[in-house]
Parts: sequence; structure tokens; C-alpha cells
Amino acid sequence: MTDTEKTERKFTVEPDDAGSRLDSFLVERCPDLSRSRIHTDMKEDRVLVDGRLRPKSFRLQAGSLIVFRPGTKPEMEAVPQDIPLDIIHEDEHLLVVNKPVGMVVHPAVGHPDGTLVNALLHHCKNLSAGGDPLRPGIVHRLDRDTSGLLAVALTDVAHRHLSEQLQDRRMGRTYLSVSWGRWKEDEGTLTGDIGRHPRFRQKMAVVQNGGKTAVTRFRVLEDFGFVQYCEVQLETGRTHQIRVHFTHNGHPIVGDRMYGDDQRARGIHNLDRRLADRMVKAAGRQLLHAVGLKLVHPATSETLEFQAEIPPDMSHVLAMLREQI
Repeated sequence: MTDTEKTERKFTVEPDDAGSRLDSFLVERCPDLSRSRIHTDMKEDRVLVDGRLRPKSFRLQAGSLIVFRPGTKPEMEAVPQDIPLDIIHEDEHLLVVNKPVGMVVHPAVGHPDGTLVNALLHHCKNLSAGGDPLRPGIVHRLDRDTSGLLAVALTDVAHRHLSEQLQDRRMGRTYLSVSWGRWKEDEGTLTGDIGRHPRFRQKMAVVQNGGKTAVTRFRVLEDFGFVQYCEVQLETGRTHQIRVHFTHNGHPIVGDRMYGDDQRARGIHNLDRRLADRMVKAAGRQLLHAVGLKLVHPATSETLEFQAEIPPDMSHVLAMLREQI
């Protein structure tokens, strides 16, 4: 018997399971594997339904045969680590933290520890389960190189309440950015469904089919000619939303290695060229900061608003630009 045959699992969908999501079905039938592990295996094409690859949200039909070949990678685990946290607010229901630049939110491939979740597990007595053992308490995320405010749920009730606020757009999230070029208007609304990039699977993009509705509002705070300092409001929360929408409209975030275009500094007028080069070097990461967070408290129904100071690296770049005005 081959190693594949030893690990292969087969399930026949019973009538009672008809209509279930594929990933939920596997989580229930494979209690020894975490949801995140199953999702990873699905991304690696290890699950077939009646001989065909299907997305994790696929609704099952009675009588279908599911063949699942789990990977052999060791199960990842989130463990407590004594890592400092910049806590803005904390009570028995929720916590608001100011995430620093460079910190990954939860353990994942390539980042098994040293994450915000590892720090939270050390600091908090309780965190909401959230359905994923690698993401306890995590309601929404920030990219590794985006700094700023995150709400963390300490109870399952709080998690559901905050998640609903995200879905129905009651949770307000405000960002600050420095982006290339000059917008035609001082404020506007960016739209365009966002989905996986058709060629580069690690990236997101504005797509014609299969994407999710995304709405981003921006307002120019300061105009430096070749770059602008903007306030950005999220109505929806898609992966890399601001970075994708800004790039799609020709104004990528300064320092964005995945979606950006810092090479355009070379095409700037000679009077600004040196400043542009210095700015790119000083940025070192995408200049995007989650400065404001507004939410309804899950227990008291009180509206809470939080602000985070601009991080030193972004303040330094803005000071450089202002000195030249």
C-alpha cells in the first residue's frame, strides 16, 4: 500500500449532508485536522468531489464521492509568546490594539510564530474561538506592513457581533496613505469587484467576473505634486482593497512592493527627483496606516471611536515632503 493510499480519506455524502459547504463537511468529518489545515490542503488540490476540484464553498449533493488526501506537513499551532502589545482599549468583551509595522496578524506558512495572535494568547485570559485555532479573536486583519488599529474579540458573542458590523458596514475604518501622482479630484469613491489575480495567484486584482464588491472612499489631505497624502475610508473589507483600488486607478501606495511602482520616481522632474528618491528609500514599506476605528460595543451598544498616532516612519516621510513646500 502506498503512502497516498494510507492517508487517503473517502466520504459519501449522505442525504442529511446535502447542501453543506465542502469545507464545513470536511471539518466535521476530520476532527483531527484544523479548519486552516483543511483549507490549505484544498488550495493544494488535495480534495476531489466526484473526480473534480471544487472551491471550499461548494454545496454538496447527496451521493457525491469526496476523496481527500491530507498533506504530510506538521499541523501548525498558535502558542502564547511574550511579545509587547500597544493596547488602545481593553475590557472583558473586546480589545483594540495598534499593530506595528512588520507584525503578521496570525500564524501562517512562513510565519509560524511572532504574530499578533501569539502575543494575544500570552496577554489575554480568553479569546473568541472564531472557528479557526490559528486566528482566535481575529475579526479583521491588516497586512504585515500596514500599521494601525485592529479590533480583537475576547468572547464568541463579541466575535459574532463585530463580524456582523463588518458585513453590514457599520464598522468604520479610516486609513492614511501616501500615494503616487495627483488625483483628478480632491475626493472620490473607488469601486471595482476584487478577486484573485488571474495570472499571479498571490495577488488580488479588480476583476470582471468572480470578484466581491469593494468600495473605497478617499480624500486628499495634502498635495505634494508627485505624491499625495490621503485619508481613506473602507466601506467593504476585501483583501488588499486599498492597495488594489489605488493601483488600479493609477495611484499606487508609495513603498508597496507587491502593487506599487516606486520606479516612477525616476521619471519625476529633476527638481523633485532627489526628494522622490529619498522618500522611497525612507519609506521602506507601504505607507498605509489604519488611523481610525469606529464600532458598536457588543455588550453595551455604545458607539466607540479610537485613534492611533501616525507611526514614526510615515511621520518622517511627511516631514521630508513638507520641508520642500
